[in-house]
Amino acid sequence: MFFFVLFAVVMGAAHYYIWKRAVRDTTGPGRGRRIGTAVVLFLYLLVMAALSVSRLGSRLGDAVAWSGFIWLAGAFYFALILGVLEIPRLLLVRSARRHEVPVAVGAPDAAVETPEATPAPEAQPVDPSRRLFIARSLAVAGGVATAGVVTHGATQALGDPVLKRVPVTLGKLDQRLSGYRIAVVSDIHLGPLLGRAHTERIVRMINGQQVDLVAIVGDLVDGTVAELGEAAAPLRDLVSTHGSFFVTGNHEYYSGAEPWLAELERLGVNPLRNERLTIERAGASFDLAGVTDVTGADFEDGPDYARALDGRDTSTPVVLMAHQPVQVREAAKHGVDLQLSGHTHGGQMFPFHLAVGLQQPVRSGLETVDGTQVYTTNGVGFWGPPVRVGAAPDITVVELRHKFAG
Repeated sequence: MFFFVLFAVVMGAAHYYIWKRAVRDTTGPGRGRRIGTAVVLFLYLLVMAALSVSRLGSRLGDAVAWSGFIWLAGAFYFALILGVLEIPRLLLVRSARRHEVPVAVGAPDAAVETPEATPAPEAQPVDPSRRLFIARSLAVAGGVATAGVVTHGATQALGDPVLKRVPVTLGKLDQRLSGYRIAVVSDIHLGPLLGRAHTERIVRMINGQQVDLVAIVGDLVDGTVAELGEAAAPLRDLVSTHGSFFVTGNHEYYSGAEPWLAELERLGVNPLRNERLTIERAGASFDLAGVTDVTGADFEDGPDYARALDGRDTSTPVVLMAHQPVQVREAAKHGVDLQLSGHTHGGQMFPFHLAVGLQQPVRSGLETVDGTQVYTTNGVGFWGPPVRVGAAPDITVVELRHKFAG
């Protein structure tokens, strides 16, 4: 409830600003302003409705969700761009004012020529027609820029994920395991905007890489098994040498984690719930472990690193699946060699990239934190607006390498 109220207030402020700059400043009192006001109010209500009806599963609900979430991105970028345009607006208004002819107020009689008797000219307001031209020009420029950004972002979010190949050197890895390939995928976010076709594409792309293991690191769904079980069904077709594995993300707990874990087992995707197993090839091995998401602690299913990692053979490396990169802080204390994570969406929409670093140590890519390597994928889905700007979706093939491998 608190989130909904906060969202309503923030969106209300954004739409008021859009109305002020794109409607009030560009129209005079009358029919045009009334129509513009009605349009902005409708768009605000559309965004709020999208949150409410996005899980109804009806055609109307889907249409409202698509249009509402698209406009959510549009409202964000329109307000942001209009804010940036405040600087040229100020400069243009000042320039226009300088070109206005000043008029002296209370001019003295021509016979009196003393300097004290001549008042200074008063600053004149900008000509209304010129001010209107400036306002309309900037509103149009902001609208065109917004349309371009949102269109590009939608093609990124809804198009094929980028296929990344990332080599990771592990000091303890036996050379017989060098070249072992793990497909890392996260944040699929099946829901009202992404369904079965989305899953089928992901499975097709992963199978095309002929990997040794598939790691799904959380946030598979935004809905219940009853709502989305059919959309997740293609996961049963994943093919790899050692199977497919899953750890919970925060959205699983919002959607009903227990039924989804049972459903994934039925589909042949093995949940790792604060546990580990040994992966063997050609007489060599490494440990694969998985911990639940930190959100699980609110549902009596929090991460238990000791249970998952203690008592193992420390001469071999361990690869940990954990939804959030921030979990590396605890994982490093248990000697994890590589953590595979998602959650951040790579920021999803610029400039949210900047905010990710306030909570997570790794926004995207491979970094080392407290001596443990962390790979964070951008994920293949989206949350909220079907838009990605500066953070293309990806499926990553992590290739484990022996430290002396060429």
